[in-house]
Amino acid sequence: MPNLIFRSMKILHTADWHIGKILHKHSLAEEMQLFFDWLLQTIKSEAVDLLLVSGDIFDTATPSSKDRTTYYRFLKQLATTNTQAIITGGNHDSVGVLNAPSEILDVLDIHVIGGAKDPIVEEVIEINNAKGELQLVVAAVPFLRDRDLRNIEQNVTTDRREAIREGMRLHYKTLADHCKPYTSKVPAITMGHLYAKGATVSESERDIGNQSSISSDIFTDVFSYVALGHIHRPQIVANNESIRYSGSPIALSFSEKKDEKSVCLIETNGNTIKSIEVRPIPKHRNLQRIAGSFDEVLEGLKSYKNQYTLPSFIELLIKEDQFSPILISNVDSLIEEYASSDQLSILKNTYEFKKSKTNINAFFKEGIDIQEVSPLEIFKTKLEDDFIEEEKKEDLIEAFKEILQDLNQEHDS
Repeated sequence: MPNLIFRSMKILHTADWHIGKILHKHSLAEEMQLFFDWLLQTIKSEAVDLLLVSGDIFDTATPSSKDRTTYYRFLKQLATTNTQAIITGGNHDSVGVLNAPSEILDVLDIHVIGGAKDPIVEEVIEINNAKGELQLVVAAVPFLRDRDLRNIEQNVTTDRREAIREGMRLHYKTLADHCKPYTSKVPAITMGHLYAKGATVSESERDIGNQSSISSDIFTDVFSYVALGHIHRPQIVANNESIRYSGSPIALSFSEKKDEKSVCLIETNGNTIKSIEVRPIPKHRNLQRIAGSFDEVLEGLKSYKNQYTLPSFIELLIKEDQFSPILISNVDSLIEEYASSDQLSILKNTYEFKKSKTNINAFFKEGIDIQEVSPLEIFKTKLEDDFIEEEKKEDLIEAFKEILQDLNQEHDS
């Protein structure tokens, strides 16, 4: 074990960057770059010693060259500071993509754990200062996939979920046992990318993965702080101030439009945690829902004033009594009218029809893109909605098909 010197450390905990995220066909790259600029400035001004990034660095397992460049540019800038970093993989990340440059990054004091290690103790990272004096020990646990846990057969029930929970518990217990000898002198911290029981999720967590309802008691009191990723809303777990999701740095879905994004700034003192501070991230883009009748939505758009650096992203919820093709056409024209606006972009439009008898609303509920529904599907559903007789319905469908064919031919010519 390296020499020891007691002094405070500053640690910054963030997660769920999702570099490359596309929100309803719109890139969030500008927002991410502004976050990285702020993060670097905060690291410098606060003299942060260690950066923890708890998974989902990229939004997909096959990030584009542009997204990889964004990531490496940030790491290059980080390397010019005195800040070390530990980066773990999430369920969206490719283990191979993250691990590929790990040997080079190690030289820069940037430690990458893309996937579970074998032997497991390789997930334990000692953090030393410039003089080689031990300051902290970190159990850097990435997202644990089924294959990382299935090899544990002792005392495991035949139920798959219980087997996964038991595998998770044993994984963290093994690491805690290895870290415990350090804790008389320095703090031990663990990382994780998982879904803890009771956490509040948003729409953007499209895949909770294999770890539903993991109890927070898998993190033993060996660990002074638990730096979690996977859930995009910043929050404390199980009323324990030392177990936290930092949340994503920017809103990744409209369900997060009211979230106050933040990072966690932790300060140590000797072998204990001195303080935990939630540091708000500046907001550069507003996500806003405008709801009401078509006329009310139109007025809401006209009166909307953007107060942020980047154009606002808007979702429309149009509430009318009945479905009307003219309404759909008017909304499409409205979206086209605002396409060139430097104040806002309409990303999403949904509908709610109060007097729909059966299932016409199904095409317009939240999450359904009207452009993905064919005119014939809408027409057939409308016929069902109005209880048209079967024989008459077939004649109307054939007539509608002829109209569509004529329109398509006219468009092609």
